[in-house]
Amino acid sequence: MHRVMIHPASYDTCRKSVDQAFELFPQTIAQKKVLIKPNVLRTSRTDEHIVTHPALLRAVVEKIEELSPAQIIVGDNPGLFNYGDNEAAFRQTGLMEAAKGYYKNLGNEMTAVKFHRDFMAQVGVSTDILEADIVISLPKFKTHGLTIITGAIKNSYGILPGAQKARLHQIAGSPERFHELVVHVFCLRIPDLFIMDAVIGMEGNGPASPDLRDIGLILAADNAVAMDSVMARMMGLDPKNLRFLQKAKELGLGDFDEKRIQTTDKIKVIPNFKLPPLSGKSIMDNPQIQDFMNQRASVIPRPDPQLCTACGDCIEHCPVGALEMGIEIPEADMSKCITCFCCQEICPEKAMILI
Repeated sequence: MHRVMIHPASYDTCRKSVDQAFELFPQTIAQKKVLIKPNVLRTSRTDEHIVTHPALLRAVVEKIEELSPAQIIVGDNPGLFNYGDNEAAFRQTGLMEAAKGYYKNLGNEMTAVKFHRDFMAQVGVSTDILEADIVISLPKFKTHGLTIITGAIKNSYGILPGAQKARLHQIAGSPERFHELVVHVFCLRIPDLFIMDAVIGMEGNGPASPDLRDIGLILAADNAVAMDSVMARMMGLDPKNLRFLQKAKELGLGDFDEKRIQTTDKIKVIPNFKLPPLSGKSIMDNPQIQDFMNQRASVIPRPDPQLCTACGDCIEHCPVGALEMGIEIPEADMSKCITCFCCQEICPEKAMILI
């Protein structure tokens, strides 16, 4: 039996919800490395509600601080491409201040891990994600034009730095396959606790829609399938019609059957909730969007010979060994490159350019 917390909240009172979440789903924090991952799509204003609200992040950080001494890291890999400064997204949204000095750019170091043979043989995952003893995911209650909803499972797509996210979009080729892909990424490091910002949610053609709904809730669970199924029902959706939830259930990651989920309050369907158009087909069949993704996924990292000092940092930190020292400067083997762009993030001279 899964359990999902449904707790009334505002951004001023969300700490009470966080306290309740940790009471229902206790975590052994002492001396652990705790990574907190909000949903940070891109740079935006706080009042756009595109990302996890800073008030919830701050409440979780302060709760961890009070529970016991721990190593805290706050971070995400925003967007599809991660070309430059992840910090800009955290600063503009207010999440940098809310992180209370624990922010870390998760794009700076990656580890190559085996992936699903139907998509890519291996992917690069932020090393801090893999090394964390406890991962706390802070998804946002939103719609998504491709997966219909973006909640607990989809939030883990941000464990992948760089344009490999765009390449995987490209390889998936259809909404159904992308739904399955998202679940396989989620399996690379399943978070231990999920606390969802549903104070103000998003409807319409998310994940960056201007259509917002005042919901007034914080959700929490230790099972992503259960949380996302509750979220789906609140939107008026039957969870069994969402392919990523079907796939997650097939893999034994949880259950969306109402009889298998206990909620702390009654699930209330939001009236006239607007869902994305065409359930992802509008994205996969849009040639402009596909061309944009293809361009980004085919970008090649190369060092600027005027700036590169041949220090070798990019070679050392490449998670898949795609860089080797040439006659004077490093060279990339694009047959190995997974377009994570760790080389660009790590270069002390900012010499790595993308062409």
